[in-house]
Amino acid sequence: MQTNSRFFKGKAYQYIMFRIKTLFFCVPLQPLLLFFLLMLGMVHASTAQKTDKKLTKQITEIISGFHGQVGIYVHDLHQNKVVQILADTVFPTASMVKIPIMIMLMDKIKSGTLAYHQTFTYSDSLVYPGEDILASFKSNETIELSKLMLLMLSLSDNTASLWLQQIAGGGTRINALMDSLGYQQTRVNSRTIGREKNKNTYGWGQTTPHEMANIMERIVNGHLLGQPFDTKMLRLLGRNYWDEEAISQIPANVFVASKNGAVDASRSEVLFVNGKKASYIFCICTNHNSDQSWEPNNEAWELSRKISKLLWDYYH
Repeated sequence: MQTNSRFFKGKAYQYIMFRIKTLFFCVPLQPLLLFFLLMLGMVHASTAQKTDKKLTKQITEIISGFHGQVGIYVHDLHQNKVVQILADTVFPTASMVKIPIMIMLMDKIKSGTLAYHQTFTYSDSLVYPGEDILASFKSNETIELSKLMLLMLSLSDNTASLWLQQIAGGGTRINALMDSLGYQQTRVNSRTIGREKNKNTYGWGQTTPHEMANIMERIVNGHLLGQPFDTKMLRLLGRNYWDEEAISQIPANVFVASKNGAVDASRSEVLFVNGKKASYIFCICTNHNSDQSWEPNNEAWELSRKISKLLWDYYH
């Protein structure tokens, strides 16, 4: 029987698995199965999330009238209450796809296939059109994997990101890892065989607000790849240069780990906010946006700021 530990709280899950292993050879199958089901029910009951109806109403009022599609998932980690609005709907990731790429790279570091400070040689053939720092490198210059990951996550450097997707083993390998971790919708589409139709619909990658928020939460809790790898990923996500949307509404002395993404018709963002009185995960995805401008007052970016401010004020 296979189990997915993301549905359990760490110590409780470990205890159940310990008891199952202990009892397996000394009790009949039916009592063992009954024991497992009872314990599973106890854990589920103790960790069941409740919908924050008041906050859901306030967020619904803010997004009403938005000229596009909006999906939101919020998890208050202190009270274990959630807000879900189209949270299981598939949206484009834009640059949020760089989180799955990071996870695949870290998984390779964990297995010893890659080393965090391993050096790679840059080639002009890797250039992706845009204003990327890596694209200004001269051919045959070397750079550490750690710095490539910094460029991908902090500056959202697309040249570095596409190179790292290749180093990670490609979209097919990344998608297989996402599937093994329990994510059925979070996928890399670009440069991935068999994902051409999805790429035409969603672009580079796709996810749901719920899945992306859950990925962030498992990294925060150390339950995705385990330690010290989850801690390293959290530190990398805590250095976001693009801090003028949702992050701008959080006081500067509060730790925030985040990744955002933007293309013409889709703007998205996922954050872990850890303050003295509040700790929460927030993911907002938008699509089919009427306002496709790149000015600071873009409607989707303004929406992200409004909801981020609401959450900070609400939890404090």
